[in-house]
Amino acid sequence: MKITTKGQVTIPQRLRQKFGLLPHTEVVFEEIDGRVVLRPVLSKRALVAQRLCEVRGIAGPGMSTDEVMRLTRGDE
Repeated sequence: MKITTKGQVTIPQRLRQKFGLLPHTEVVFEEIDGRVVLRPVLSKRALVAQRLCEVRGIAGPGMSTDEVMRLTRGDE
């Protein structure tokens, strides 16, 4: 695959389909560890959903209801 004189390149169809790169999809090029990476620009909703998935399950069990009640009421 070659880059045209205008800096254009054709993304193979199998990759466009696999990653949902439809016509008019906005993409961004990033440099990561010395490589050029192309990724779609996520909508705000998709970005929030992705970030929530990343942090899901990282919090510990926390305090029980009884522990919270004792803490807020000052009962020791």
